Amino acid sequence: MSIKEIQDEIVDEFSMFDDWMQRYEYIIELGKSLPLIEEQYKTDDNIIQGCQSKVWVHAELQGDKVVFTADSDAILTKGIIAILIRAFSNQKASAILDANTDFIDEIGLKEHLSPTRANGLVSMIKKLKMYALAFNAKYE
Repeated sequence: MSIKEIQDEIVDEFSMFDDWMQRYEYIIELGKSLPLIEEQYKTDDNIIQGCQSKVWVHAELQGDKVVFTADSDAILTKGIIAILIRAFSNQKASAILDANTDFIDEIGLKEHLSPTRANGLVSMIKKLKMYALAFNAKYE
């Protein structure tokens, strides 16, 4: 599936919920399915700066696809990074760089987060795009 198709699927899933309490519960559930980062990658280099809680992200190239793993010490944050990883993992670096993140606004996530969590969300997206940029440069 393309990034856009995955993002559309996420938007559809969120539209099934009537209120934000249900959506928060769903985000927490998504966090439980997150491909967890190995302990050896829980380093300061992999911590996302600008997040209120600790979030670690690791990326590696498998073939021509970028594969992300992550973890967080906060359940809601873990769900947020799970959504991003679902959209961007197992995709080519160039596709990650070209992808927009409008689906975040479509599900209304940013407006329902505290300002510090919203900043953390932006930082998470930047980190995933930076990994993609680094891997993409290797192919140029």
